[in-house]
Amino acid sequence: MGRAEARRARERETRNARKAGKAGKAGMVKGVRRLFTWKKVLGTFTGLCLLVIGAFYAVYVMTPVPEANAEAKLQSNVYKYSDGSILARTGKLNREIVPLSEIPRDVQLTFVAAENKSFFKDSGVDLKGTARGLLNTVMGKGKQGGSTITQQYVKNYYLSQDQTLSRKLKELVISLKVDGEKSKDEILAGYINTSYYGRGAYGIQAAAQAYYGVDAAELTLAQGAYLAALLQAPNQYDWAIASEKGKAMATDRWHYTLKNMVEEGWLEESARAELEFPVPDAPKAAPGMEGQTGYLVEAANAELAAQGISEEDIEAGGWTITLNIDKKRQQALEQAVDQELEAKLDRTGDKKHATVQAGATSVDPETGEVVALYGGTDATEHWLSNATRRDYQPASTFKPVVLASALENEAVTQDGDPITLNTIYDGDSRRPVKGSDTPFAPENINDQHHGPITVQEATDNSVNSVYAQMIVDVTPAETKKTALAMGMTDGAGWPERPAMSLGTMNASTWDMAGVYATLGNHGKKVAPTIVKSAEHQLREPVLKDAVGGQAISRETADTVTAALRSVVEKGSGQAAAGGYQAAGKTGTSENNKTAWYAGYTPKLVTVVGLFGEKPDGTGQVTLTDTINEGRANGGGIPAGIWKAYTSAALGEDAGAAFDLEVKEPAAPQPPPSAPQSVAPSPSTDAPAPPPEPEPDPSTSASTSPSPSTTESADPSPSQSSSSAPRPSQSSSSSPAQPGRPAEQGGYGFRP
Repeated sequence: MGRAEARRARERETRNARKAGKAGKAGMVKGVRRLFTWKKVLGTFTGLCLLVIGAFYAVYVMTPVPEANAEAKLQSNVYKYSDGSILARTGKLNREIVPLSEIPRDVQLTFVAAENKSFFKDSGVDLKGTARGLLNTVMGKGKQGGSTITQQYVKNYYLSQDQTLSRKLKELVISLKVDGEKSKDEILAGYINTSYYGRGAYGIQAAAQAYYGVDAAELTLAQGAYLAALLQAPNQYDWAIASEKGKAMATDRWHYTLKNMVEEGWLEESARAELEFPVPDAPKAAPGMEGQTGYLVEAANAELAAQGISEEDIEAGGWTITLNIDKKRQQALEQAVDQELEAKLDRTGDKKHATVQAGATSVDPETGEVVALYGGTDATEHWLSNATRRDYQPASTFKPVVLASALENEAVTQDGDPITLNTIYDGDSRRPVKGSDTPFAPENINDQHHGPITVQEATDNSVNSVYAQMIVDVTPAETKKTALAMGMTDGAGWPERPAMSLGTMNASTWDMAGVYATLGNHGKKVAPTIVKSAEHQLREPVLKDAVGGQAISRETADTVTAALRSVVEKGSGQAAAGGYQAAGKTGTSENNKTAWYAGYTPKLVTVVGLFGEKPDGTGQVTLTDTINEGRANGGGIPAGIWKAYTSAALGEDAGAAFDLEVKEPAAPQPPPSAPQSVAPSPSTDAPAPPPEPEPDPSTSASTSPSPSTTESADPSPSQSSSSAPRPSQSSSSSPAQPGRPAEQGGYGFRP
């Protein structure tokens, strides 16, 4: 065979193979076509559709419209006084259902425009949106839009907020049923009244009050559009807390709502053009929280939170919370503040008067019950409670803790003499402490030299130099342990330095009331508690016992009480004396930013504080030349408030007497002699200029600061007395050395 014939043979074989392949493919196609005819495909599809329809019908028939869910049935929280009378109602039931007829029609339509333009025409469901939502749920893409107003109402009122396949299927079925059983107006009213708008507001009535301070019937179209826009993201769109991005999104949503209203013919374009975005009001406390009520409720909620009952638990509602607050004593405390302080102030006409804030906490020392509390002028105007705030220093009201620690630890002076009420110290002003690595030389009131002076006399007159040396003798570390054991709070940590003796840490009237109640309860630790009981049908919280074990011994506590009785009888606390036995201590802090009176009778402990605060709440200021010319002393208005309240609050308990077991009573004091003062500088006859303010002792550790204005006792008849020199004086009472370095930032505190 030649080459030409061989080539032709190969070509024939190739053509035959191709023909065979085409024939095979054609056969396969014919086989598939015979298997999947259009009739068979249509039949299969129809069968599947019928199966799905049948299954859906079965689900539709078998799924009833349920009762309203727990969220829709939320109760309010009820707060009661100790006698059972109602103090306040709060909770997620900050919702007042209003009929659709009371909501302006154009406001109603803003919700339809924002959420579901086809609401009045659809069957209650959006199949495309629901399918998209189901697909995204299955794919784990989270919450997606697309629900109609009817579906959202069903979710809010009948179901939960869970993003699950079963919940979405139920939502679809129930929405179809609800749409067939209820009118569009009923559904729209239910949706508007059950939705959450932020700021604790459920329903349009609560939202109208929360954002614009009006009833729903008084809302404008622009305001209604904002509330409708809020429903997409209440927290993100709340103007008061929104970021710049959040505000932009809220504004866009508002414009989107109005645009849809124009497209639907519900609003003229010309009218839309005239509308301006209605910036909502700043948040305010819920209705009924005016006056002291808001402070009382806040304190109760904080105490419950500390016991593991979360804010969410409280917000869920259904609680009946009875407080330890005695209604009569609460009224007496409010009247005492009004009479002794507010009546003397012109908060609106005098800028200095506007800086004065008052706070107080009153406790039964035997039970730890907080029977009265004063948080400020009004909880809806001054949100921060002055009773529980911890951003001010307690000053000389801390000195009894130093004394308690010295007695409890059986501390001795630098010469080894036991510290008692009769121990003699050097009471000269600016006397450098001995035995401390941190230099400290605080100034006494008016820079007075008291010379050799007993601990009792130093307590009566709040002599800084004595207590500065005493805390060194005890050690600041041991003193801090005693303070914490008695109920004070560590906070961010205290610098353990001699300046602690002058109350340089932060504390609230609540904290100090616990400390003084511990003294009044013979050393058993008292943790003030405002909640008497908290009842709920689904749970029962465990409430703490306000009285614990011995924080300090009875003899220690009673000896301190004996010392503080003398303060009221002849020391800086005489303004608090009345027809009852009382013990107490005054305090005025750095630059006169606070003035305190902490005192107690056998049956009642009350701590009153005045705080200098900028009217906008952005910082602390001095109380000097505010209430009166010069310093505001703890023995002045705070003691006056304490006395007015205590006189009214004690009732039959006014005749109660202290039952004290004192380690060593204070010896009778000799007649007073005139105090010495630092002589004027030889270079001038004028008094030395006031020193510069001190840095915070917690952040400064310089070893050689200069002296400054120091803590001192409040003026009293016995304040200027100093005892005559005594022969057996401890070496802790070395001669005064004006000008010696003092601890930076730790002094400048007055009682």
